[in-house]
Parts: sequence; C-alpha cells; structure tokens
Amino acid sequence: MKREFSKDADKLINRLWAILDREDAPEARIGEALDLLNQESVAGKAPGRSCEIAGSFPRLKQAGDTPKPVGGDRRVVPAARKKEQATMLIGNSTAMRAVEVAIQRISNTSATVLLRGESGTGKELVAHRIHSLSERAEQPFVVVHCAAIPETLIETTLFGQERGAFTGANQARKGRLEQAAGGTLFLDEVGDIPLSTQVKLLRVLQDKTFERVGGEETFSVNVRVIAATHRHLEAMVHTGEFREDLYYRLNVVPLTLPPLRARRDDVPLLIAHFLDKFNRANSRHIQLGQDVVHMMSVYHWPGNIRELQNCIERLVVLAETPLVNMEAIPESLTPYFDHMRTVQSQPTTKSNSPASQQTLSARLDAIERDRLRDALTKTGWVKAKAARLLGMTPRQVAYRIAKYQLIEES
Repeated sequence: MKREFSKDADKLINRLWAILDREDAPEARIGEALDLLNQESVAGKAPGRSCEIAGSFPRLKQAGDTPKPVGGDRRVVPAARKKEQATMLIGNSTAMRAVEVAIQRISNTSATVLLRGESGTGKELVAHRIHSLSERAEQPFVVVHCAAIPETLIETTLFGQERGAFTGANQARKGRLEQAAGGTLFLDEVGDIPLSTQVKLLRVLQDKTFERVGGEETFSVNVRVIAATHRHLEAMVHTGEFREDLYYRLNVVPLTLPPLRARRDDVPLLIAHFLDKFNRANSRHIQLGQDVVHMMSVYHWPGNIRELQNCIERLVVLAETPLVNMEAIPESLTPYFDHMRTVQSQPTTKSNSPASQQTLSARLDAIERDRLRDALTKTGWVKAKAARLLGMTPRQVAYRIAKYQLIEES
C-alpha cells in the first residue's frame, strides 16, 4: 500500500533520496540522512512522521538508528557520531575505562601521542579513535606500518619523491605526510624507522617542514602525528639505535594499552563482537557454548586481541554445527583448545598467578640475554657474526641488545 505524505514530507523524501543516491561512502550517506530526519523533526516540518518516513527507506531502517518522533529525544544527532561509532573501543573493564578517559582528554589537543603496549593490543584502533574524536575527524587518517617497509623505501614512503630522484622515479609522488595534510599520520612500529630517516622525522615534528626525496623545495604540512611501538625505546636510545631528541618529541603524551590478560572481563564482549563480524562476513550463524566462552575467558591470550580475533574467525569458518561447545570444536583447533583446557584445569595456586607468569617470562628473558651476551663476547661484539652464531638476523640481534640494555665491556 502506497504511503501518502504532506508536501513538506514529499520534499523531505526527495532530499533523502538525493543524499542516499550519492556515490560516496554509505556510512556518510546514511549518517547525513539520519541527521536530516532529526533536524526536520525537531524543526516541526515533519512532526510525528519521521519514523514513518524513515521506514520507507530500507537503508535507513537497516541502519538501526531510526530517529524518534518529536516528544522523545530532541537532540540532533551530530554528523561526526558515525565516526565515533566506527572506532568504538569494546570493553568495560577498569583498564579500558582508564584508556577511554585518556582518549577523551587528549583527542582535541594537537599534542603528539605515543601508544605503547604489546603486539595485538589494538594500538591502531586507539589511534583512529583519537583521530575520530578530534577536530581533524573529517580530514585523512593515514597509516604507515614502518616495520613492513624496507629501509630503502621508508623515506620515499613518508616524504614522497621528485621525478628523477633515482632510477625508475619517472614521476613525482606525494608521500604519506602530504596525503595526511590537515589530518593525522599514524606511524605504527615507529621504533623500526632507521636513524637516517629519524632525523627528517624529527624536523617534521619540530618545524612541520620537509623535502621530498631528490627535491630542493621545502614543504610545510599541518599534520598530527600519533606513533606506536611495542619496543623498548628507552633502551634503544641508550644503545644509540633511536635518537633521544626524537624520542622526547614523540613521547609528549604516552598512553599504554593493557594486554588482554589484564582485562579478562572484556573477553566475552570481544567474543560477541567478533562472532557477529565473522558471521556476517561468511553468511553463517555460529554461536558458542558457555563452556567454550568460559574457557576462552580464562585463557591468557599471549597474542592479545589479534589472537582472539583469529581464533573466533577460524571457529566461525570451520564449525560444523550452529552451536559450538567443547565437544564440537573443529578438529584443526582441538590442540589449541586442549592447551586452554590444560591452563584452566591447573589449580589456582601461587605458581599460576600473574606474578608467577611474569617470573617465567623473566626467566626466559634471562636465558636469551645470557646467550646473546655470550655470542657477542665470542664474536667481539660484531653483530653480523653474533647473528650467524645465534641463527638470527643482525637486526634481531640489535633489537635484543637494546631490549636487554647490553653494553660492551671495555
């Protein structure tokens, strides 16, 4: 049955179709359409009809955010809300509440932020949330995974290149800094940037200026830098692998993210989130039994959120029954869950406490440190030779020297 609306409502519908038929991001279109509905409802141009009008648009109905009619919540939904929702942090533990308080405090400043924490704790997500809540939210958020870029390419990646800068440079290219102009540049694993590039990055943080590789023109850029690392930068400064002046420029606002074992109460929430995500992605309807959820909640997750996400995805893809309990774990994941079962079945004693786990980690570190020191002593502190002796790369040896703060004895 065709709905009949007033002339004002017809105009509103036409405006909604104009928004929804654009070719930009669907989240932006839906968010703008919902904002318009709220504004028209509050202004009294479509009193009491906003829900009915929104119901005639499947895309708005599916958005699950149909605005209330006048008489309910009269607040206009801010356009930036969709960005906040896209980068919401999942968790209600004390540790994550503290992280969220810090994010709210620093997001609207221009200060450089250094995110610390173990691998897999969600540093990029936190960086994106800081950006989304800042005044730069409508500007680019550009990510550079420093550890994944060869040393020979890191400068051109960051600063761009001029035509003829090197063999094969047939045209000028903008670097990530220029691409992030007005927005935020996220430097993931900043500790992997070579010393030669650290000097140029320091200049960007100090003066907001740089030159492209092979060029003489100086560019100015308005960009906020958020850096992240799981490495011990202080030790790297001590061994000369990381510039001290750059360290202080990056470490203006340090924010340490907790490992998943320190926020166990959040594991069920994360499980529910990843289940929904991967069920949608794979057109499945897999649910986990309470025994599986409990076992996953008490596991220590050394790979943190990234490991948990991988585990959930494998369960969703490989599950043979809609409800997965311990008896229905896919065969390829059985050893993984057997290990979890072993951890859970151990009695709660002093030896199974977090402090003891840290002691075990310290013991392993001590063994590695002693082996590294012995290899360096035997090879006269030649990193390349020590690396061959240990079966490592020179870069891995250099990282561990910094990690354990080893100094050559005179």
